[in-house]
Amino acid sequence: MLTVENLLLFYFRDSIIFYDLAIIMSVNYSDIRIKLKIEVNKATDNDLAQLTHYFQNHKNGVSKYFEPQAKNYLEVLHNKLNIIEETGFQYYLPINWDIPFPPTAKPKFSFIDLFAGIGGIRMAYQNLGGKCVFTSEWDTYSKKTYEANFGEIPFGDITKISTEEIPDHDILLAGFPCQPFSIAGVSKKNALGRAHGFLDETQGTLFFDVARIIEAKQPSVFMLENVKNLVSHDKHKTFYIITETLKELGYTLHYKILDGKHFVPQHRERIIIVGFRNSTFKGKETFEFPEMSNTKYAIKDILDAEVDKKYTLTDHLWRYLQEYAIKHKAKGNGFGFGMTDLNGISRTMSARYYKDGAEILIPQEGENPRRLTPRECARLQGFPDTFIIPVSDNQAYKQFGNSVVTPLIQAVGKNIVKALLEIDEPKAT
Repeated sequence: MLTVENLLLFYFRDSIIFYDLAIIMSVNYSDIRIKLKIEVNKATDNDLAQLTHYFQNHKNGVSKYFEPQAKNYLEVLHNKLNIIEETGFQYYLPINWDIPFPPTAKPKFSFIDLFAGIGGIRMAYQNLGGKCVFTSEWDTYSKKTYEANFGEIPFGDITKISTEEIPDHDILLAGFPCQPFSIAGVSKKNALGRAHGFLDETQGTLFFDVARIIEAKQPSVFMLENVKNLVSHDKHKTFYIITETLKELGYTLHYKILDGKHFVPQHRERIIIVGFRNSTFKGKETFEFPEMSNTKYAIKDILDAEVDKKYTLTDHLWRYLQEYAIKHKAKGNGFGFGMTDLNGISRTMSARYYKDGAEILIPQEGENPRRLTPRECARLQGFPDTFIIPVSDNQAYKQFGNSVVTPLIQAVGKNIVKALLEIDEPKAT
């Protein structure tokens, strides 16, 4: 009987035979996951990142970045088999990607996904015809969700990844954390008439890793996403250093604060920074941020008809939230819970939503209010119902609270891709 396990044995012993057999047999990614034990694990996740990245890039030049490590991992996993010959590893598993969001078959451009979270930005650019050739995310639970939906395990801590390990790409995408910088060194060097190099001022922050990758790989375009407060953070010093660094790296910048309420029933303002490489576009890119729709969204449209009672607040928690709100109102503070108008939009969902659901409470007639379910949180960020949620409720709340409004990102991406394709230079793989 020809099983996936037997097929893998042929793969390691004689890749030519394997390839002939593989043609007549459909191999699902879910079967390969079981046979090769592809599961997020802190001890092996970078090995599996190499392997899954290789499987998704087996026919293009990008495979050279992942092939040696993927080969080593498979040799260890199947140490009872003969050593795989270098010439044999070129034959790939003809994978049927039975995952919700498989890799683009005929991509128009390539991109990398940094600080990837659960893949909200990737989904947007994949929908636009892009091929993701590298992804990085440090959180183990987010990696589980990412792999379940995209069939690819992200690499870990970006600070430990060299630029030589990252494939060339057309677009760099990143939603990096907001951190303060010191501009004392810049001011001093200016006073002395020295060239300061803004990249030096970002060392020790995660933005530095975004900048060093841009400097080394010189993507045609980048898109960075962050919280609205990045603009005013640390008395505007942070945003100043970020934008000056990006300009110094040779890019023309476009940035704007956009609100997710134009795409989903949630007030969610984010700063989007887009950069076009000067040596390619000469400052003449046709990019503009998309016009915001006047469509009115209502949170009732993303709610389930029936919801488990476990999402209803307990009497103790509901009493605490009310007393907390009263106390802070007396002090003149605006802190408190957010009872959502079902015909309107919600407050901004945050990663702390798992604690008490206070910022977005759903009223229930004759009962205490309830928090959103994880699936409703996914919809509030624009994720389709086919998106798999393989983690606990608490982890799901954190993940969706940290994610992006996918249709907003896609609207921006559509205009970026249009400008990119006009120069007829993409490195589509």
